[in-house]
Amino acid sequence: MIDLHGKNFGLISLGCDKNRVDSEKLLSVIAENGYRIAYDINETQILIINTCAFLNEARKEAIETVLEYSVYKNASLEKIVVTGCLPQKFISETFNDLTEADVFLGINDYEKLFDALQIAYNGERVNFVNCGGGKSGTGRLLTTPPHYAYLKIADGCNNKCTYCLIPKIRGKYNSYPMEQLLEEAESLGEVSELILVAQDITRYGLDLYGEKNLVKFLQNVTKLVNINSVRLLYCYPDMIDDELINEIRDNPKIIKYIDIPLQHSENKILKLMNRPAGRIEYLSLIRKLREKIPNIAIRSTFIAGFPEETEENFDGLRSFIEEARLDNCGFFAYSREPDTAAYKLKGQLPYSVKKSRVKKLYQTQQNISFDILSHYVGQTLKVICDGIDYNKNCFVGRAYFQAPDIDGKVYFNAYNAVQGEYYDILIEGNDAYDLYGRTEDYYG
Repeated sequence: MIDLHGKNFGLISLGCDKNRVDSEKLLSVIAENGYRIAYDINETQILIINTCAFLNEARKEAIETVLEYSVYKNASLEKIVVTGCLPQKFISETFNDLTEADVFLGINDYEKLFDALQIAYNGERVNFVNCGGGKSGTGRLLTTPPHYAYLKIADGCNNKCTYCLIPKIRGKYNSYPMEQLLEEAESLGEVSELILVAQDITRYGLDLYGEKNLVKFLQNVTKLVNINSVRLLYCYPDMIDDELINEIRDNPKIIKYIDIPLQHSENKILKLMNRPAGRIEYLSLIRKLREKIPNIAIRSTFIAGFPEETEENFDGLRSFIEEARLDNCGFFAYSREPDTAAYKLKGQLPYSVKKSRVKKLYQTQQNISFDILSHYVGQTLKVICDGIDYNKNCFVGRAYFQAPDIDGKVYFNAYNAVQGEYYDILIEGNDAYDLYGRTEDYYG
């Protein structure tokens, strides 16, 4: 057997924040077993690439990343391990073709990493997809700044959206036991902002406890003294009930922010997507949230160019965006994915049409966002410092209506600011995405 303790492990995590949590757990397993972790590819002998496969572009990025780093095999790099969604779903296509990789593991096979590497160092390429037991501990080695962290409370999905591969990759919805999650959250240390993620956090507990338990979990996790605040991402619209709305309103540790992926507004397209409710119900939900929770920030995502989306349907979506006036939005061109129901739909649109519609949606939202942000000019906002932006030569942070990576930022000047601390920032300007200001004592 080769002594792997003499090797440096490196890891690249691709895709979403849920993937990031998986990567952090794998890094923790590596460290807890006494192996060294490197942060420079030139000092890495074993490189793990945790992949995304949700869309064709994500699969392309994963393969290109493997190819990009395979050139380091001419230097110090010895083995490449590909794990995560790409091999889980597409191992038959990738194992024979992606010969630059030495080991393939699926989403539940991390415990087999070291066994697979022993075989690889004996000269064999290894396919251990679906060979693990799916064991997942509570240990984490954070890759975010130390003051915020993600907590994945469930995996998989039961929502059969016709465009989505997630159920085919991650399986059925699987809530993690509450005691395990609380232990994991407590182990993260002092956290200014804990961000809850899953494919759908609002469904938490249904499979495990026979009833929705997100509110109960929120009540328990916010009792932890090391958790300063909690942010909610990925809330399925038809699962947002009065109990959850009241908890967001009344619990002082819950950030008044919610992410609701609506995907479209027009009933015809939503039905083709197999999404719940429709335009009237979505607008009603948005109004209700704003009535019950004053100043709540609402984020959403939308897909443009879905099969059979006519100009009239698209104009309806644009008018919905204008009427809803959401704080933050992401827009994506429909991606025709094999092994999804929407792949077979008639009325597939040219890429140029989809791209043009996404651009128009962003233009619409930019005008809305600029107007919303301009109302903060002259106000003082509580902002958490995320660090320094050396390109802009100032500090950078976020207000409550800005989640990391997906929303805008607050750039500010101060004589001094500490990462993870909150500051009162006088807002002096804005653009369509970001705010600009200073601490009130700064006159530089």
